Amino acid sequence: MQISQTSFLTSSPELAACPESSLNEVAFIGRSNVGKSSLLNMLTNRKELAKTSSRPGKTELINYFTIPPKFGHLVDLPGYGYARKSKERREMFASLITEYISDREQLKHVFVLIDSMIPPQQIDLDFILWLADLGRPHSVLFTKSDRLKKGALQKNTDRFRETLGEHYNPLPQMVITSSKTGSGKSETLAIVREALNS
Repeated sequence: MQISQTSFLTSSPELAACPESSLNEVAFIGRSNVGKSSLLNMLTNRKELAKTSSRPGKTELINYFTIPPKFGHLVDLPGYGYARKSKERREMFASLITEYISDREQLKHVFVLIDSMIPPQQIDLDFILWLADLGRPHSVLFTKSDRLKKGALQKNTDRFRETLGEHYNPLPQMVITSSKTGSGKSETLAIVREALNS
């Protein structure tokens, strides 16, 4: 699957402002600074489709990208868990994410991005378990794999699987990715295609 002609459609501040469309959607979400924008750019072969930033928590809206010709939408969701945001804004983002994932009929799959460089974080585990409780199809994408040696990468991803497996069976599909090397691109795009065709 090639999605190199993907283009920006719109940004929505709330669920009610999301596009009125019959096209299926797949969404990408993770903690702030997990590398979400870089991953989207890698998947779409567009260096600046999603705006990257060294400042965590930059994405504050639901950003829509269209895969031509009217194949579906990629959706970039605000990151969760950025502590420097005010309590009010964190709660606003939490509400926006909850409403979109719970109520958006066109949403067919959620990709949860996990930083492969760090130990399992409770907020990530809780979010994945929440998706499971909702019955939302989802996958885990480990990011930044190029920054670790193979042994360390295996150790961190195995630890995440084991920790999540204490509460969740069977585990969701997991893909190790790198926006720098393109690792995991074909596997991720295969999931995108299957979800958008569902």
